[in-house]
Amino acid sequence: MSIIFHITRSQQWEEAKQVQSYRGDTLDTEGFIHCSTLPQVLKSANKFFVGQTGLLLLWIDSDKVQAELKYELAAGEKYPHIYGPLNVDAVLKVVEFEPGADGKFELPEELKNVV
Repeated sequence: MSIIFHITRSQQWEEAKQVQSYRGDTLDTEGFIHCSTLPQVLKSANKFFVGQTGLLLLWIDSDKVQAELKYELAAGEKYPHIYGPLNVDAVLKVVEFEPGADGKFELPEELKNVV
């Protein structure tokens, strides 16, 4: 089993649970859902989500993802991208992901010893 992570807004995740499928903002605009490995989570969060609140970090079992999953080069690193909707049963855990007072993110305690 390989674990990948995706940052999303709480409201989007609640809507996804209703229909058992998560689409993500970039699926329609870029053709895939951005994900990260654990070492890439903070880099992505602090580049694209600084100061944003109401976020969740989805902990995804890549073996359970039904859509096509590709590791593709972006910014000199291979990032996981999901081509198609994410089936919610591939999500093992959902963790609140809020920035600190300075607007920057740190790993939630329950993820500091993962992987």
